[in-house]
Amino acid sequence: MQKTNKILTIVTNVDEFQDTGARTGLWLSELTHFWKVAEDAGYEMDIASPLGGKIPLDPQGLIIAQIASATGLRGNLTRRYEDREFMDRLNETLRVEDAKVDHYDAIYLVDGHGTMYDFTHHEPLLTLTAEFYEKGKVVSSVCHGPSGLINVKLSNGEYLVKGKNVTGFSWAEERLAKRHKVVPYNLEEELKKRGANYSRAIFPFNSHIVVDGLLVTGQNPKSAKGVGKAVVRLLE
Repeated sequence: MQKTNKILTIVTNVDEFQDTGARTGLWLSELTHFWKVAEDAGYEMDIASPLGGKIPLDPQGLIIAQIASATGLRGNLTRRYEDREFMDRLNETLRVEDAKVDHYDAIYLVDGHGTMYDFTHHEPLLTLTAEFYEKGKVVSSVCHGPSGLINVKLSNGEYLVKGKNVTGFSWAEERLAKRHKVVPYNLEEELKKRGANYSRAIFPFNSHIVVDGLLVTGQNPKSAKGVGKAVVRLLE
């Protein structure tokens, strides 16, 4: 299969927790940290979402970028946040159903609590992800991004994650983040229910990346860069 040197990134359209109205959205650093690794390795990226169009940003995830920008500490996240061309891409995302697997080498499901609402049961995304995997392409996700994996079924009727070594945002981290009472489900438990071999870092919020064949998962925001490196290694 011909290599395209392109990666499809998937982000959430959901901007609030349904039961409380508290704000959520894309956790920006988990896109930008992965993006830099892949871009430095020579890959181009497209951004898609279940509905297409403008993407909400989780306000808590922007605090670091805003503080760093105000104090002149310009890391990767801050540079992207201040990059108008990059940020404009989050206003014009593709619809998932318009993305074509053959145009990409890998798919990356990005974090945000909103993914627990619009990734989990979005049939075009579930179908697209299964097609990536069954065509021998890399499937990756980080933090709450695995919300888009738990209901993916392969052509043999089995869940994609069944028997696979995976990770994702842990229930302990959900409790520490004080989101355990408002999230629609326990991601860690849902992965286990599908037969996944779930693991997590010894200490919450430490980087933890799991690679099982063509499947790459990261546990939390600190894992995004490592997921990017793992994806690049598999592609090369």
